[in-house]
Amino acid sequence: MSSKPRIGIILSTTRETRFADRPAQWVLDIARARGDADYEIVDLRDYPMPLFEAAMSPGYAPIEHEVTKRWAAKINELDGYIFITAEYNHSITGALKNALDHVYHEPKRKPAAFVGYGGVGGARAVEQLRLILIELQMAPTRSAVHVGMEPMLGMLRNGKDFGDYDYLGASVGPMLDELLWWTRVLKAGRDDAALAQAA
Repeated sequence: MSSKPRIGIILSTTRETRFADRPAQWVLDIARARGDADYEIVDLRDYPMPLFEAAMSPGYAPIEHEVTKRWAAKINELDGYIFITAEYNHSITGALKNALDHVYHEPKRKPAAFVGYGGVGGARAVEQLRLILIELQMAPTRSAVHVGMEPMLGMLRNGKDFGDYDYLGASVGPMLDELLWWTRVLKAGRDDAALAQAA
């Protein structure tokens, strides 16, 4: 089993016509080429959870829905996250908010980075997401990738690709550097806490 940190690249929208697959694969290819962590795509389409309506927060009692348990287990086994987030009405998607409402302990004290896309590069969605993750006791990182409407439409309509927008590629490295630093530091902290608790 690899001793490298495990990072999940989370696709935050389930729409049939979503753009998210393209930046997710682009970031995955760049990240894997670095060789400093094990990266995988985590697609919310694979976790069709019901709308959150549990009797109490998962912070107090686990949710006993089979898909939700699979989702929580996947989030638990990862050491950090990259959220590929669309912007819907100046915020994140309902699917992502619902998914986050179904977990609590699993992402605690783990870092998260962001690739936003849409109006103003998904910046408003990323800011909303940072607030939610802080409440989940996660560590949102500062460096992010923001794919604005001009490159997004260029790719969707004019046959362009991420390679046509050098400034986007240049922003991935700093995002990954920061994420991996926090991933290692927080993993060491969690491991130390677990050892202390077991002693």
